[in-house]
Amino acid sequence: MRVGLTQSDVSDIERGRRLVTSNEVQARIIAGLGAPERQVAAGRHGVAPVAGLALPGPGPDEDLLTRVASVVESHSRVDTATLDWLDGLLAEHRRAEDVIGSRPLVDVMRQQLRTVVDMYSSARGSLADRVVRLASEHAQFLAWMAQDQDQTAAALAWYDRSHEWALEAGDANMAATTLNMKAHQAWSKGRATRCVRLAEASRWSSPGTSLGVQGMATQMAARGHALNGAADEAHQLLDEAQEVMGRAAERPEDEPPWMYFYSPNWFTLQRGMATLHLRDWQAAVDQFSAGLSAMPDAYRRDKTWFRACLAHALAGAGETAQALAVATACVPDAAVVGRPHSWNELHTTAGVLMRRAPAQGRQLVAALREFD
Repeated sequence: MRVGLTQSDVSDIERGRRLVTSNEVQARIIAGLGAPERQVAAGRHGVAPVAGLALPGPGPDEDLLTRVASVVESHSRVDTATLDWLDGLLAEHRRAEDVIGSRPLVDVMRQQLRTVVDMYSSARGSLADRVVRLASEHAQFLAWMAQDQDQTAAALAWYDRSHEWALEAGDANMAATTLNMKAHQAWSKGRATRCVRLAEASRWSSPGTSLGVQGMATQMAARGHALNGAADEAHQLLDEAQEVMGRAAERPEDEPPWMYFYSPNWFTLQRGMATLHLRDWQAAVDQFSAGLSAMPDAYRRDKTWFRACLAHALAGAGETAQALAVATACVPDAAVVGRPHSWNELHTTAGVLMRRAPAQGRQLVAALREFD
């Protein structure tokens, strides 16, 4: 095996039955998955003061490392430099998750959250607000990773915790984002009406949010309407969201750090999702194809998801040979970083192919079985 583990061990990690807590094992997994070399080492300076993967760049200088270690280990008073470093550490782990998926990161991020929460007692004034805000961002990231693994109850609990901390810190952007991510979770479960209601709550319950956060909630409501088959409402909200997020893209500095992934190209892919629900197959094919052509390879997990959606749209459009080619090409990545969502979408595509072109459907089923 590329990661130096047996197939049964890999399957247990993929399905959440086994946590990866060893830095050495995490490093082998990251290397085996083809992550950039800079993310493979377990640490830069021996034992790091905060749990984490090795990240891009030279790392903190020795003075900052000593300061962070002092804050963490002896509960010295929190300072701005330490919190700035922790902000950057969280941002880098978000980007690592785009490449390696959520499973190798869950335990690391739980440890980081414990470190942040432990700082609250030694924070004063505005720094206490920053600690709570940072805890809220960690909880939101943990919620997303639980959602990525289809752990519904855990995701909802983390979103609730994140929302509470966001309100305490006065962070309207995160408060709105947690509601919108709950809408996304409802959408992923096929609960269209709840998706719309939560997305609308995100739009109107937290005044003062950024344009990007507003646009994210608007497009999420549109996808809920599309899931319900309400084409007019979906297209109207998609047009509104595109206009708002177009303005947001002109001032990226106004957006919160977790909006790093947004681009007009990303919105093209989201429009493709709504179009797929409405069974406008060829339009969905065009939108997914355009979006994927400009999507960086660093978004490995998301790229796998949208390729699976493209295969579904192609199968719906009757382009069965191309659907099979796209689907089988993304099976290996779906098996590693795309369970359960991309994996399930490929099974849906296989079902469509079995009805339209049974021979090609059987080929996709066989390809999926190789990785089960």
